[in-house]
Order: sequence, then structure tokens, then C-alpha cells
Amino acid sequence: MSGHNLSYDEKARLEALQLLQLLDTPAEERFDRITRIAKRMFGVPTVLITLVDADRLWFKSIQGLDVKEAPRSESLCACAITEDAPLVVANTLQDERFAHTPLVTNYPNIRFYAGCALRAPSNHKIGTLCLIDSQPREICDEDTAMLQELASLVEQEFKATTLSTIDELTNISNRRGFMQLAQQALAHCEREQQTACLLFFDLDGFKQINDTLGHAVGDEVLIAFAQIMSRSFRTSDVFARLGGDEFVVLLTNTTESELHYVLDRLQQAVDAYNSNHDHKLAYSWGSTMTDQAHSLDTLLLCADKKMYSQKAQKSNDSQG
Repeated sequence: MSGHNLSYDEKARLEALQLLQLLDTPAEERFDRITRIAKRMFGVPTVLITLVDADRLWFKSIQGLDVKEAPRSESLCACAITEDAPLVVANTLQDERFAHTPLVTNYPNIRFYAGCALRAPSNHKIGTLCLIDSQPREICDEDTAMLQELASLVEQEFKATTLSTIDELTNISNRRGFMQLAQQALAHCEREQQTACLLFFDLDGFKQINDTLGHAVGDEVLIAFAQIMSRSFRTSDVFARLGGDEFVVLLTNTTESELHYVLDRLQQAVDAYNSNHDHKLAYSWGSTMTDQAHSLDTLLLCADKKMYSQKAQKSNDSQG
């Protein structure tokens, strides 16, 4: 197969996919209109916008299929994201790569497939816009170009999603993105009867950094703390910059007894940063467990209150 110039860092690819916050979300007209247009334009029974997750293919938009996801190991789309050009298979039964895969031999009995890889704003290939038919068929170069044009419309929607949910400076979730992701994470924890912990952070002395060293250095500090969070927490955790110098993380499937390990790992990363910079990173924090508060708003309020209590104590100690 071709496509070896794909920046195939799977971890980074999956992070780019998670950053879009589209997995397991309801259908949206902005994506469905594109698949409807493609279905009518190409005269195929099935059109999908797929997202290639770690072990599954999840369908963000579906025209003509009765399932929401499929195993990644069985999918043609997993192959399509490794290709430089759209992957076109006129007859799957005559292609040794796919002839014996379950999606060909069983429902939906794929015979024709044309899939164009979709890129996240980070340029990682995270899914496809694909055409499927249960009968073999041919596709001309002009049709392939049209498929690519429609795929670019999907990618524009990805960019719009990123702009609305990602903090432009730090490239992690903003408040809106956090609220969306955290609600989903809390619902999952509740279904699985898992505890979660919300941590609220506020950088210490940030105004002084801005006033004495300038806003450019202040921006560097915000970016550095966001990067430290990205390295210190798990990919399953939800973290964000809420605004200004306030950051938050929702630690899923985490008990209070495990919290000190998480905070130790974060502090070690901060210490490593401080050893290489004249300006120092410091923060105050507060935490709340889901067995102490249930709604996301209450978790934020309680953790915020505890954080300010710690910050006030630090101020008193320094003055004393």
C-alpha cells in the first residue's frame, strides 16, 4: 500500500481526534448535509463520515446504514487513512486486501468503496468521507476530484469545531470544550460506577509576570502550563484553560487516594520547567470528588472555592 508519508504517529493522531470532541456525539446537520449531497451526487446507497478511533470506526454521519460503528480491524477506512490519494476499490471481491473481511463477506456486503481521508486541523488523518455500494462499480477521475472537494468541506467543519472549543493560545480545550467533554466523561463514570475528581488550578503571581516581564512571557507561561498538563495527565482525562490563568482537569476513574500521585507527577513537571527558566511557575489548586458533588457546575464551584482558600493561605503565610 502507498501512503507512507503519512505522519503516522498513532498517539498524536488519536490526540488530534479526541481534541475535536466529535466521537459519540449526536448527528449534526452540518455533516449530514454533506453526506446527503454525496449520496445524491454519486448515486450510491451508502455514504459515511467516519472517525477512526483506536479500535473502532465510528460514524459521525450516516446515509443508508443501520449501524453506528464497526471494528477498526475490519474496515476499509483504516486503510484509506494511510493512503495519499482517495482509496478506490471497484470490486472488493477482486481485491486480496479486502475480499475476506467481514464487512465484505457479511453485512453491509461492501463491493464498491471510495474513501477520501479527512484531516484534522493538526493535519493528522483521523477519518474518511466514503462512498459504499453493494454492487461493483467504477468511478472516474472527475468523480474522485468531486469526492475530494466534499471531503474538504468536512475538514472545514472540523476547523470550525476546533475554533469553538479549543483555546487559541494554548491549543487545549477552552471552557466550552471542557463543559462538553466533561459532561460526557461524568456520564460515563456514572454508568460504570466510577469515581472522578475535578482539579481547579490558578497560577500564582501571574499578574506580576505580565507586569514585570511582559505579556509575551505571560503567554509563554500559560502555554508551558498547558503543555505540562498535556504530559502529566492521561489521555482519558479532560483538561482545559477556563480563561485567564485558570485551568481545570477532570480525572476520570480516579479515587481520592490516587490523587496525590497525580499531583506529584504534575509538580515534578513544573519543577523541571522551573529549573530551566528564570521566571517560575507556581499554582494553587483545589479538588472535589464526585461523591462530594454530582453536577459539573457544583464540582467546579467547590474546587474553585478550595483553590482560592489555598491561595489566600499562601498570601497570609507570605505576609506573616
